[in-house]
Amino acid sequence: MNRPHSPETKLNFIARCRSLMKIRREWPVLLTLLLSAAGTWLFIVLADMVVDGSADAIDKELLLLFRDQEDPSRMAGPRWFQEMMRDFTGLGSTGVLTLVTLSAVGFLVLERKDHAALLLLISVLGGVLLSNALKLTFARPRPPFADIGPLVTSASFPSGHSMMSAVVYLTIGAIVAHMRPDPRVGAFVLTLAVFVTVLVGLSRIYLGVHWPTDVLAGWAVGSAWAILCLLVALLLQRRGDIERS
Repeated sequence: MNRPHSPETKLNFIARCRSLMKIRREWPVLLTLLLSAAGTWLFIVLADMVVDGSADAIDKELLLLFRDQEDPSRMAGPRWFQEMMRDFTGLGSTGVLTLVTLSAVGFLVLERKDHAALLLLISVLGGVLLSNALKLTFARPRPPFADIGPLVTSASFPSGHSMMSAVVYLTIGAIVAHMRPDPRVGAFVLTLAVFVTVLVGLSRIYLGVHWPTDVLAGWAVGSAWAILCLLVALLLQRRGDIERS
């Protein structure tokens, strides 16, 4: 039997400590990979439902909850609430997201985190390409209940507003949270990013320009893409290719 303070006992203790440190070092990578896989899986399930038509009935039933019961072409609720939802949906528009992205890139450049700024740009541009490719692939018609207007010409699945809001706000929120040493600040920023993303998606359903599964799929694939980009950032940061906080 080894003594408590024998060299073998000390070596075993050091080995166990190193193993625990390695696990602690790897868990962020494993967690982000798991979350990205979960979002991708959810999108595949929703896409399968849309293709075989099994989502149509529940989509219509849920969408009608946000419409005037006597005239489905009209939104439910008072006029002021309708205008507020139109304002909220603008947070996911191309113009607003472009402005937010460029502002975040400028902030990162001023913070001397040029590689992180470049990664953010690649993440957003990649999200745009992925969103357009998915819309062309599924080519789902828009809901017939509302007057969509001439500016909405793309396909319905997945929701571009919901997807790109997830890509932009979640990516920026995660980067800013990672830069702040106070965990309360990071939690607040991430919570705000999730809240805005959810708000944009719900406004798309309320306005009748997307089916609920469009929005849910947009959240799923947008979050998966944002998390995947964060995973790449973590790996590059370990190699020293991206600035540490």
